[in-house]
Amino acid sequence: MMNKFSLLLLSLIFFSSSPLAFATVLVPTPPPIAARNYILQDFYSGKIFMKKNADERIEPASLTKLMTAYLVFQKLRIGKIKLTDKVKISEKAQNMSEYTSRMYLEVGTEVQVELLLKGMIIQSGNDASIALAELIGGTEEAFATLMNAQAQRLGLKNTHYMNSTGLPSEEHYSSASDTALLAYALVRHFPEYYRWYSEREFTFNEITQKNRNLLLRRDPSVDGIKTGHTSGAGYCLAASAKRGEMRLISVIMGAKSEKARAKASEKMLDYGFRFFDTYSLYKAHEPLDLERVWYGKATLLQLGLEKSLYVTVPENQYKQLNATLYIDKYIMAPVVAGKTYGTLKIHLGNQVISERPLIALSSIEKGSFWKRLIDSFSLFFY
Repeated sequence: MMNKFSLLLLSLIFFSSSPLAFATVLVPTPPPIAARNYILQDFYSGKIFMKKNADERIEPASLTKLMTAYLVFQKLRIGKIKLTDKVKISEKAQNMSEYTSRMYLEVGTEVQVELLLKGMIIQSGNDASIALAELIGGTEEAFATLMNAQAQRLGLKNTHYMNSTGLPSEEHYSSASDTALLAYALVRHFPEYYRWYSEREFTFNEITQKNRNLLLRRDPSVDGIKTGHTSGAGYCLAASAKRGEMRLISVIMGAKSEKARAKASEKMLDYGFRFFDTYSLYKAHEPLDLERVWYGKATLLQLGLEKSLYVTVPENQYKQLNATLYIDKYIMAPVVAGKTYGTLKIHLGNQVISERPLIALSSIEKGSFWKRLIDSFSLFFY
């Protein structure tokens, strides 16, 4: 991401009437990935580099715990619970000890929320997941209802939860694309807690267990996120890595082994980082244009973007980017802040790679009778 990029784009806006043409950019074909479902995309721009069966509804296994953590983080953020709060371990939570992924909680004991979170995130503890679900929802069944409501708010279109752990159930499913979107939300919304996903091991009750994400020990740029496995789901891994100012998210589902899912994720991440670059073009609410307003108290209006704009392009294609503003011919007062009055298009050569509405950065009320009368005459000759 480059700060000087905004200056370059603005100069092109005012001095170029059409996008620049250039030779077709050759990008190597994505490598073959040994997994049933996968997706690789840029964290900032949302650019998808490769995918296969990414919207298919399949078992998410312990990738489910990303949503469990998301809901707990929400309660921590608003102060409904604290990391130091103690949770009494139920018989249901303790019974999860029959499964491989567990924290070894004992019924009737009290364990701090922070320890339960680490046990769920680092060790993928099913018992910790149940304990946290019961803390937030009262019962795991009620907590699953909260999970589904949050899934809808995040726009997860192929996801439905029946439990907090990811244990198999006919109506418990998700997709690679939904998992990538959930991972994005987790990293973006809760950076203060996301750091736990990079921890390689955790000790509880004098038992030390390693994080199953092999990439944490292979690639220093990887700082999360979560593994999963059931016989139906196969071996799954949602990974995130940051190199320089670029962050990628990859999701592998249906690999044949722990090593296979790690190798597949490595290949995907290396492909994205090696052959593409991501740039920050404009910040949210940064003034990009100044336009004439008719019949208003004020004469000039600043236009900008509601959200920051990032684009991902093939490597070494920075200078081929070009921006064009398309503004409404006449902007009449009253002007409402946030309303769309034009469009910004970003071109790579002759291809539009991003298009965003230009919004009013402030409101402008109608002017006085005399101001409107003067503008009527002016507009007649405009």
